[in-house]
Amino acid sequence: MSANLRERISTRLCRVSRRLVLVLAASLVTATSVVAAGSDSFRNPAVDARLITVENGINPDATSISAGLHLQLGEDWKTYWRSPGEVGQPPSIDWAGSENIEEAEFLWPAPERFTAFGIENFGYHDEVVFPIRIVLSEPGMPVALRARVSLLTCSTVCVPQEFDLALDLPRVSGIDTEAAGLISAYAARVPDDGSDTGISITSAHLDDARTALTLTARSDEPFEAPDVFPELGEGTAFGKPDIRMGEGGRLVWARLPVLAAASDPGEFQVTVTDGTRAATLKPAFAEDAPVPPFNIAAVVPDLGELVWIAAVAFLGGLILNVMPCVLPVLSIKLSSAIKSGGLSPARIRTGFAVSALGVLAFMWVLAGATIAARGFGLTVGWGLQFQNPIFLAVMLVVMVIFSANLFGLFEISLPSSWQTRLARAGGGAGYGGDFATGAFAAILATPCSAPFLGTAIAFALAGRAIDIAVIFTALGVGLSLPYLVVAVFPQLVRRLPRPGPWMVVLKVVLGIALTATALWLFWVLSGVAGQTAALWAGLASIGAVALLSVQRVPVGPRITGATALAAFAIALSGYLSEADQSAPTAGADWVEFERSEIARLVSTGQVVFVDVTADWCLTCKANKTLVLDREPVVSRLREPNIVAMQADWTRPDESISRYLESFGRFGIPFNAVYGPGAPDGIVLPELLSTEAVLEALSDAGSGRVASKQ
Repeated sequence: MSANLRERISTRLCRVSRRLVLVLAASLVTATSVVAAGSDSFRNPAVDARLITVENGINPDATSISAGLHLQLGEDWKTYWRSPGEVGQPPSIDWAGSENIEEAEFLWPAPERFTAFGIENFGYHDEVVFPIRIVLSEPGMPVALRARVSLLTCSTVCVPQEFDLALDLPRVSGIDTEAAGLISAYAARVPDDGSDTGISITSAHLDDARTALTLTARSDEPFEAPDVFPELGEGTAFGKPDIRMGEGGRLVWARLPVLAAASDPGEFQVTVTDGTRAATLKPAFAEDAPVPPFNIAAVVPDLGELVWIAAVAFLGGLILNVMPCVLPVLSIKLSSAIKSGGLSPARIRTGFAVSALGVLAFMWVLAGATIAARGFGLTVGWGLQFQNPIFLAVMLVVMVIFSANLFGLFEISLPSSWQTRLARAGGGAGYGGDFATGAFAAILATPCSAPFLGTAIAFALAGRAIDIAVIFTALGVGLSLPYLVVAVFPQLVRRLPRPGPWMVVLKVVLGIALTATALWLFWVLSGVAGQTAALWAGLASIGAVALLSVQRVPVGPRITGATALAAFAIALSGYLSEADQSAPTAGADWVEFERSEIARLVSTGQVVFVDVTADWCLTCKANKTLVLDREPVVSRLREPNIVAMQADWTRPDESISRYLESFGRFGIPFNAVYGPGAPDGIVLPELLSTEAVLEALSDAGSGRVASKQ
């Protein structure tokens, strides 16, 4: 072999060797990049998870690395923030088995607000990276990451996820630009302390009963779409905030209902978000709640919307006149018409106008009390006075006395000298009775619900003071319309039959109607205050009637004694109610209401029918008798995959009040159906029908109703 040939072969071998070295080096780098780009992944239809790091490996002088838990969530699937809301579970990582890790700080990007099962929750959808700052125990040495990840993913059902991820980083220098971009983008979403975003909390107030949190926040630049996420210890959950802006958008006022309060509140902090900006702040509580900013839109109503809702309220009040629960109201109206038959048209007109004023006066008192209660952070709702044993005892005494009067057991007449003076004054006698007739008509109508009434009341109680005033006035006008019609056309009274024996029969019929009302009030009082309190109230009412019936005793002592006995009955009922507060339980076919249990049941594929009811709600009883306790609904509710859940609101229950508020409802009846096809619930009308209930149960279970998340 010649020297030239040997030289050419040697040169070619060197070239091949260099190429092999380059190929091997490239392969090594590629392999390292593949490892550094992400760990082995965990994948199912709900989530695709992996660990990622900015570094391809560990530099010799590295003391820490930047990592991230990368989650890609399936369509309609979500996971939770560190404070998930009323239900949920935040992600967590156990680093047991890892090597060369001294500390791992898990960071939380700003969350989004979403609704699941009708409950406010905070978390993430589509994609999220949780940045992790890892401090090395041995700087510059290889790292072995071993992560045991636990998280909860929810869509129409909730699925707990638990899996292992592993990632090894050798002593190799380099940067993974794709992972670095992802981690950097989500690290920028982690809230700061307000120094860079220019956001601060200027005031925060939690009322003594821990039912509402009110706060104000300011920003150096105007807010665009602010949201607030308070945290007050594990177990405390807040509802959707009422957010108002002022000062050109640089001030935010927010009020959040407390859905659940922890027995031992932890550290208080608030995360304020606004688009890409977010800040987590730790303000101290102030003694007084901050007032909302002045906003002309909050003072001057949207006339079109308000007029429409006022019309709805008027119609709801008018329909109340023919609802079964207002039979006593119709009785009182008939009695008034009969008594006014022999009076002049002017007196009839004035008397019925005064009765209408009595209806409106009660509605105005109710509106004023509602506005005042909201100012003190108290729960308000339609018919809540029927949860008060004192109110029920008063109404029981009044109904028993009215019934006895219609049966003719006694007749209280003013002294002749008083009657003469009143006659000389222009015949104004009886106006007080006319006014009381209207007021009692309105009072006895409040435990009832009718079509259109729920919409109007919800709008009023969720709105401004002017909304409450206008809506309650419109409701009163609708309820008092029969009085107003007679006041405008007093000649209608003349068309009633002339006085005769039939009036005695009618008085007995009306007396029976009021007696039935008194028995119903006695039953409601038994449920609210206990049987002992109701029994004493009933006995004292009968005693008051007995005193009034003793004709040989002068009128003054009779009225005084009956009043004292009635006052004793009322006070005793209130006192005894404190000693008998065992809550009523649901029947055999119903389970007791527990809001958080709804999510768990639906996540297992079951359908939940929620019935919010009370002993004093006659519309609720009608729904139960005519629909829920009849075939085919009753058999459907007993099916294995359907859970019938009853919320008894006979007595005050803050959890039920907050549940209703989450739907913008402040009165009952209220029924909703949850299921895999309706995780946010299908709200049924106030007056139930068999078709509506069966259709909602089918839709919630079959998935025909799209999720509102």
